[in-house]
Amino acid sequence: MANDMEVDSPEKEPEKETKKKSEGQPSASEESASKYPDMDLAQKIHKLFVVKSGLVDAAEVGIPADMSSSVEKEVMGEEVENPSLYRSLQTVHGWSALSDADLTAMDSKNEKKIEELEKKVEEAKESAGDMEVLDARFEVARFAAKSLSKEKALEAYDKVLALPKLSSGKTIDALMEAARVASFYSDTKKTSELIERAKVLAEDGGDWDRRNRLKVYNALNKFLARDIKEAAHLLIDCIATFSCSELCSYKDFVCYAIMSNILHLPRTEIKEKIIDGPEILSIAKEIPVFLRLVQALYDCDYKAYLYAMTDVQPLLVADRFLQPHSGYIMRELHVLGYKQFLYSYKSVTIKSMAGSFGIGEEYLDLQLSRFIAAGRLDAKIDKYGGVVETNRPDLKNAQYRELIQNGDALLNRIQKLARVVDL
Repeated sequence: MANDMEVDSPEKEPEKETKKKSEGQPSASEESASKYPDMDLAQKIHKLFVVKSGLVDAAEVGIPADMSSSVEKEVMGEEVENPSLYRSLQTVHGWSALSDADLTAMDSKNEKKIEELEKKVEEAKESAGDMEVLDARFEVARFAAKSLSKEKALEAYDKVLALPKLSSGKTIDALMEAARVASFYSDTKKTSELIERAKVLAEDGGDWDRRNRLKVYNALNKFLARDIKEAAHLLIDCIATFSCSELCSYKDFVCYAIMSNILHLPRTEIKEKIIDGPEILSIAKEIPVFLRLVQALYDCDYKAYLYAMTDVQPLLVADRFLQPHSGYIMRELHVLGYKQFLYSYKSVTIKSMAGSFGIGEEYLDLQLSRFIAAGRLDAKIDKYGGVVETNRPDLKNAQYRELIQNGDALLNRIQKLARVVDL
């Protein structure tokens, strides 16, 4: 007689830990999260791409010279054996270890494996219970995520989600694993869609561990969508309870938290949550460049701050989550440094400011004029006198202007809606 599928029971939310999280087996409710697709492999493939494109120097970001051959062996190796992924990378990186005949043979091997797994599903339907059917379906999906194409993997997870009497917890697991498949292949639209579906379920139910892991998925999805402020809040909130190493390493996660929060946290909170944060301090030796950037900004050592920015920039490009926004982040870091410096003065000479940042006066004048024209800095430049004058607006007046602008925008929308209704 068929058994009902798992019913998730709520777990008590654990106290936040202050020690470094293990980067071993990922945490998940009542079972281990699937290892595949391997997001560490996705990072390696991204690093190969940016080196091949000339965007970064391999030695500068610690990419070994033999990474291309090691990634090739990993993709074709017994553990992964993904001919579809191999073909997509073969031409770009000049791989030649496998011939067309070898790849065809690997396709046939994977097809036989899928047939065996599908047979297990049918046997479970005939002679076992719903839980056994679910386990067999997950086995098919996880093999597809490891060794087949993105389309076939997502199709396999759709079959898991189509099972009757599927608990909310198992549904969230399937959605998160499918989101990783989409993320592995840089399909941001599909990733966002799957995470949003999981969020709806997590709000209605789901245990603490799944909700905690889903926050990490959501945070990185927000980051990719360039909702940096919301991502920053989620990332810093998850540092003490990070248990999502199937998506990224703890070191990378901390780097994402630092780079998002430096742009939005108030100065006092930067000191408390980043510079003195116990979880961040626990891996300080692994991320010296990122911490040097934050420390220089906090200490108002602007010359060291710009030097740290130049060191951080190639690391941003070498990371698959940070690279799409590396230009934006670098621009915002410049604005942040200039804004903090100018906040201390009513007026300052361009020569003095250029000396503080260790850059040329012409370059500084060009950058300041662009940021002022874009409304990013409340200042004006007296070109004749070689002086930058700050013009910080009164807070009440700024709020009043914002209220008027929002009111005008609302009235315009109402008028447009009224015209549509009249029609």
